[in-house]
Amino acid sequence: MPSSRTGRPPVQQRTPRRPAAARTVRDNPVRRLYANARRAWDRPLTAYYLIAGGSVLITVLGLVMVYSASQITALQLSLPGSYFFRKQFLAACIGGVLALAASRMPVKLHRALAYPILAGAVFMMALVQLPGIGMSVNGNRNWISLGGSFQIQPSEFGKLALVLWGADLLARKQDKAMLSQWKHMLVPLVPVAFMLLGLIMLGGDMGTAIILTAILFGLLWLAGAPTRLFAGVLSIAAVIGVILIKTSPNRMARLACIGATEPKTGVADCWQAVHGIYALASGGIFGSGLGASVEKWGQLPEAHTDFIFAVTGEELGLAGTLSVLALFAALGYAGIRVAGRTEDPFVRYAAGGVTTWITAQAVINIGAVLGLLPIAGVPLPLFSYGGSALLPTMFAIGLLIAFARDDPAARAALAMRQPRFGRKRGARGPGSGRSPRRWNTMRRRASAARSSGER
Repeated sequence: MPSSRTGRPPVQQRTPRRPAAARTVRDNPVRRLYANARRAWDRPLTAYYLIAGGSVLITVLGLVMVYSASQITALQLSLPGSYFFRKQFLAACIGGVLALAASRMPVKLHRALAYPILAGAVFMMALVQLPGIGMSVNGNRNWISLGGSFQIQPSEFGKLALVLWGADLLARKQDKAMLSQWKHMLVPLVPVAFMLLGLIMLGGDMGTAIILTAILFGLLWLAGAPTRLFAGVLSIAAVIGVILIKTSPNRMARLACIGATEPKTGVADCWQAVHGIYALASGGIFGSGLGASVEKWGQLPEAHTDFIFAVTGEELGLAGTLSVLALFAALGYAGIRVAGRTEDPFVRYAAGGVTTWITAQAVINIGAVLGLLPIAGVPLPLFSYGGSALLPTMFAIGLLIAFARDDPAARAALAMRQPRFGRKRGARGPGSGRSPRRWNTMRRRASAARSSGER
């Protein structure tokens, strides 16, 4: 062994050992994948990408399923097979423009639109009850004819109106420290919500009234309503709901069809509920194939609207339905994350209200198709056929996108993004005397915003 000049053997340097935890994570592929997924999940732009990507995927898949589920219905009405798809595609294009506009609006403009949207929704919902203007569809008088085959359901815009107006009202009262008093928390939010519910129930639309009630409770919960106050409002709503159900044979029949597996005789024949279960059961794991549904050939009523989830299960199987559920779960999580990380009270109430609206409506629709809830007649958000439901929902999605981008950490991350394809046009080398690239200056400006929670 060679020795040093001092005659002593050279000291062998040992490489430092990695900590046991880091070594375990690096050596275990499952834990490494989990750590990477968790790191990606905690990024500032996660909610932004989930809302934008999830809503686009749900809308596109909904267009495909509307085209598949509505062909037979259109042909039975002596219409072209793509009739309902073309109308839904037109509504999706208009809704995309609304979502893009809403995503680019500042928060002040959203708050300024709250009162005009509420006034317009109340005015149109009152017009529905006037003879010669309002029209009935499937026993519910909640529609206004726009000429030809185009109709509009004003109660769908009432959901957006309650979210924006309620969020603005609660935010202004919180700024003035008035929400600690129960009368300021309830008035005028609850009376205005009950007015909208009354206008909806005049037309007999119980499903939309349930969604509006869920939005009201969501706003009260976000405002920090005490348990006794929350329970009191819930009790009043429950009593009114029981009375409305008991006094309507149609609603009692829908309630009797929960869990039905065979058609019955009498008022509650449960035909639609049972054939929805048949469609889901015949789909298997991967479905019978796109366009190969049997139930849509006249057996399943409203196959392209309220029961489009059943046709999805029959044609795309369990894999397709779980994919839809996963997209809605991601959308709901992203909305909760936006509402929980913001410091702006209006953004918190509006994001929570929109998330409650979309999540509650999806749960009620899917629960009815699965036979776990009564059939309420509400469409699956962004998925079912219906322009009146699609337009305000896409505007609400634009709100969530705007709120997700307005987060300080998300703004900093967006400012730090580098050009994907090399230098920008006109950029010079380091010795050209030009100013540094714009994204470099953005990085320096954004460094101060990282204290807001960016990881």
